[in-house]
Amino acid sequence: MLSPHGRQLMSEAMVQVRNVQKSYVRGKQTVEVLHGLSLDIPKGDFVALMGPSGSGKTTLLNLIGGLDSPTSGEIRVGGERIDQLSGGRLAEWRARNVGFVFQFYNLMPVLTAERNVELPLLLTKLSAAQRRKSVAIALEVVGLADRARHKPKELSGGQEQRVAIARALVSDPALLICDEPTGDLDRKTADEILGLLQVLNREHGKTIVMVTHDPKAAGFANRILHLEKGQLLEQATAAA
Repeated sequence: MLSPHGRQLMSEAMVQVRNVQKSYVRGKQTVEVLHGLSLDIPKGDFVALMGPSGSGKTTLLNLIGGLDSPTSGEIRVGGERIDQLSGGRLAEWRARNVGFVFQFYNLMPVLTAERNVELPLLLTKLSAAQRRKSVAIALEVVGLADRARHKPKELSGGQEQRVAIARALVSDPALLICDEPTGDLDRKTADEILGLLQVLNREHGKTIVMVTHDPKAAGFANRILHLEKGQLLEQATAAA
């Protein structure tokens, strides 16, 4: 259940990346994306990943979220070695522990907001009544309780992204993975969504890792990490 209480930044790591390398084979060529990268993200942190295109930001995000596996190295999330999981076990781990928010909302156009939010819960053993309660809480947290019966075409872009965030929250994951979550929004709406992410971080204790090209968006995070050519550069504290 989403916590109504204030956030307490905890010292133990939510994410531990150790000497991770990632390469892809394209035809006869091997492309190295990450080069022995190590990183700690404490529980309750809000981190923005920045860097030029091709620097490895999204690759690192996908590794942390269990959407991909490293070529070598270790990745622990919540104390679990996810680089050792595969197939169904990794999918089950993602469903329990990670919420994903992308630039494009990936909502089902024929379903209402509440049905879109409910989708991840259909893979669980929750009863219909329990699912309805969780969906109602998630929509209330993102400020869309009054839009529960609306379909995506009846919502603004910002509202659609709020539905996507509610869907990411509905299973109450400890970690939110956000890939350019405001890239398709105007400045005012983007700032509203980023403010919501801050609330989820500060008041609900969610650990957030966000990729963005937008320096202003990155400023909403607690820390900014810069990647270049698959390596982590200096760490910076975002402006308050």
